[in-house]
Amino acid sequence: MDFDPFKKRISELNNLDPLPGNILVAEPFMQDDYFKRSVVYLCENNEIGTVGFILSEKLNLRLNDLFNEPLAFDADLYLGGPVEAQNLFYLHTCKDLDAAIGIKDGIYWSGDFEQLKEYMLIGKIQSHEIRFFLGYAGWDKQQLIDELTAENWLIGSIQPKELFDLDSEEIWKTQLTKMGKEQALMSKFPDDPSLN
Repeated sequence: MDFDPFKKRISELNNLDPLPGNILVAEPFMQDDYFKRSVVYLCENNEIGTVGFILSEKLNLRLNDLFNEPLAFDADLYLGGPVEAQNLFYLHTCKDLDAAIGIKDGIYWSGDFEQLKEYMLIGKIQSHEIRFFLGYAGWDKQQLIDELTAENWLIGSIQPKELFDLDSEEIWKTQLTKMGKEQALMSKFPDDPSLN
C-alpha cells in the first residue's frame, strides 16, 4: 500500500533526537517483520551506530527456559531485535553491577551476568527492576538517519518505570497516545486497512 496519510506529518511531529533513553515508535504502516508496530528503547547512539531493544515483542519463553538450573527468579523474555538473537541481554536499574552501561535516569544495560545471578539470589535486584531480551536492534549511523528521513519512526520519551511495567501488547498504542492528538489518531489506524 503506497498511500500513507501520516507520512508527511511525522517529520513535523518529531521534535526529539534519537538519544539514549528515548524510544523509536514505528509509524503505522511499517511492514518490517521485526519492527511492525514496535517500540524500541535506545541504549546507545554514536558515530558507529545505534543499539536498542524492542519493548513490544514478548516471547513464548521464560528466562529459566534458557538455563539447566533455575535462577533465583523467573521472568518474561522479549525479542530485543534481529541482531545476536541467540544472546541474552538485559535492561535494569542496578547501578553497581560490574560492566553495566549507564543509559539515562538510572537505567543500565548489560553487566556481569554471574554477579547479576548473585544479586538476584540475595534480593539486590527484583524481577520488576529488570527486563530480559534475546537479541538487540542495531543500525549503522547512516541506516538510522535514512529511516528517520523516510519517516519510518517517531521519536518519543519514556519514564524509567514504564520500561518494566508497560504491557508489551499495548505499548505501541500507549506511547503514540502519550505523544499527542495527532499521534493518538495514528494509534487507532487499523493494522490492515483493507479490513476497515
